[in-house]
Formats: sequence, structure tokens, C-alpha cells
Amino acid sequence: MTRVRFLKWDGCLAAEAEAPAGTRLLELAQRLGLPLEGTCEGAMACSTCHVIVAPADFPRLGPLSPHEEDMLDFTPHVAPTSRLSCQVILEADLEALEVRLPPGHADMRGL
Repeated sequence: MTRVRFLKWDGCLAAEAEAPAGTRLLELAQRLGLPLEGTCEGAMACSTCHVIVAPADFPRLGPLSPHEEDMLDFTPHVAPTSRLSCQVILEADLEALEVRLPPGHADMRGL
């Protein structure tokens, strides 16, 4: 199990939960009701699931694919540790992960 802390842009806790290995970070965030839309359902055709990974945790994740890097080039509020949460799969050896929601993030599914 991996314990994931989701922070709001201002650093306040948005949610915290545990998830088993193999869970996509986007799926966990959506189960918790966080505003990560994932419009393309993981096809990397959008960046509505963008998160900023804590610098200490970033190297422990798998590498970005060239396509994910390209999508992040068009993402607002991108940071050096940005990832698309649809591409982050929680691994068995990842005990904890902290991510921050970018400023202005909104889930447009309900509108």
C-alpha cells in the first residue's frame, strides 16, 4: 500500500489515502473527489490531471515518456516535478507520495 497526500496549491491538505500497488494516481484522486478531471481517460491527449510531485518523491517514480513531456509543455503552472497523474502508477515499493494540485485546478465534468 502507498500512502498518498494530496495538497492544495497553498500547501493545505486536500486529502490523504492509501492505495494498493497498480493503482493510477488519477483514479485515487477521483475516488477522493479531488478536481483532477482526466478528460482523455489516460490517453495523454489532455493535461487535466496535472499534478506537481514533491521534489523528494519525484525521482522515485518511473520516468516520463516523451509523449508525457510533450503534453506537459502545453500545461499551465508546470513545474520541474510535474506529472500527469494518469501516467503515475503506484508501485509496491513506493511507501508514500506527496503531490500538489496546481493553482486554478478545476474539475469541469460537473459543469
